[in-house]
Amino acid sequence: MRFLKQVILSAVILIATLFLWLNYVPGAASFLDRTGVTGLLGIEAAAADVSNTGGGFGPRGPAQVVVAVVTEATTNDRVDAIGDIRALRSATLRTEVSGEVVQVALETGGFVDKDAVILRLDDEAERIAVERARLLLEDARDAASRFSRLQDGGSVTEVRQREAQLRLRTAELELSEAEFALSLRTVRAPFSGWIGLVDVAIGERLSPTDVIATLTDRSEILVDFRVPERVVGQVEPGMPIEARLLGVDGADALTGEIHAVDNVVDRNSRTLRVQGRLANEDDRLRAGMAFTVTLRFPGETLAAVDPLSVQWSSEGSYVWAVRDDKVQRVGVTIRQRDADRVLVDGDLSPGDLVVTQGVQTLRPGAEVAIAGRTEARATLPGAAKPSVTR
Repeated sequence: MRFLKQVILSAVILIATLFLWLNYVPGAASFLDRTGVTGLLGIEAAAADVSNTGGGFGPRGPAQVVVAVVTEATTNDRVDAIGDIRALRSATLRTEVSGEVVQVALETGGFVDKDAVILRLDDEAERIAVERARLLLEDARDAASRFSRLQDGGSVTEVRQREAQLRLRTAELELSEAEFALSLRTVRAPFSGWIGLVDVAIGERLSPTDVIATLTDRSEILVDFRVPERVVGQVEPGMPIEARLLGVDGADALTGEIHAVDNVVDRNSRTLRVQGRLANEDDRLRAGMAFTVTLRFPGETLAAVDPLSVQWSSEGSYVWAVRDDKVQRVGVTIRQRDADRVLVDGDLSPGDLVVTQGVQTLRPGAEVAIAGRTEARATLPGAAKPSVTR
């Protein structure tokens, strides 16, 4: 007896559930008809459809909906990448030869001009060698001049004259060699720039492997980053870029341009290396900093709809478009989103109306009554055309 009561109660609940589903869930009747449930219950599909539209309680009339006007928007396609910056030029300063430091002509963090003296090594032996080479050159020059005068008088053979000229040329080369050896005892700036930390003192002995300091030209900064291969054909030197310091909220955007583009796409990452250039007049940027680099590309014009109008089903996204006071289900592909607008690709034109509220009871071809129809229509002529970021 108890079991029978449970069966009857379950049947009543099931019938009540089916009744509520048929009356308040759009498409329920067609679903039950496809599965054969309406046949088992003895309900005609047409009757179920009437019940679903409220026919059992009298006609409801057109469904009240709120609509929004479809506008146009141009996509602002962009690529964001992480880049590392480095100085326009950078050099690690070292000596060419070993020796004792006798002069340090720089300060840590100071600016030096091109060819300015950075450091001198003990060069006494080299100066002596230069002086000796000069004396030998003067002697060779006098001898060559004397033999030349004697040859004119026929007192010296041509062979002796050539030997004198060879000795003169050898003396000139020896002087050049001595002067070059002397120049190696002085370290000069290869270009204008800023000196880094200096850890060298007078009296210290240096070898060619010892680092004196790092010289950088930060008048401009180079930033290396990579872009996906899909935009390879759109990236070219001179294209503007924006860069923001990574990890700093509210950092100002720095503007620059693409300086160079690599000619090979990396097979593993499918990216292309790009080098940008940023101005650094105020000398705030340092090599090694990380930046977010943004490149913007021309976009295409698409239909823009209210985010509330976009619905989803097993077949994908769609909107309810109002045409001749009836709704049509229009499939769309979402291309971009922002806070108050969605750019879609589909059978929509500027000025079309799409339902934003009241979509629960809609079905294709159903008549609707637009709430605030006057206001909705009034927005048509002035529809804005914003630019949306991805």
